Amino acid sequence: MIETLYKEFNIADMDADQYPPLDLAYIGDCVYELAIRTNLISQGATSVDKLNKKASNLAKAGTQSKMITNIQDRLTEEEITIFKRGRNAKVNTAAKNASLGDYHRATGFEALIGYLYLKKNYERMYQIIHMGWDSLAGED
Repeated sequence: MIETLYKEFNIADMDADQYPPLDLAYIGDCVYELAIRTNLISQGATSVDKLNKKASNLAKAGTQSKMITNIQDRLTEEEITIFKRGRNAKVNTAAKNASLGDYHRATGFEALIGYLYLKKNYERMYQIIHMGWDSLAGED
């Protein structure tokens, strides 16, 4: 699918190292949201309201902050560096329904997901998402 996207829209390969952390978080937010929705819909048909509630919980800054905190010790040095670049980026928006710390850690998480996506390291990207979700088990 991704290769088709690049081909159909005539998108050249992108050097993830050249993008500012908030640009990485921008694309990472979208990719993470797609992973959430794909995972939820694969679990079987249910009401859109239920899907939205589950998706919203996984996408909120507090949840992403908790996930990255829980799995940080399993990241590579490069991944930690990208996470910290995103976490420390100066944001121009206020955190909605989240502490500033949670918002910054969530931005770092999204930057890491965006970085791995642009690097086309999809396997590792999904491993990190799964590790994050698994780290939340039993917290419902």
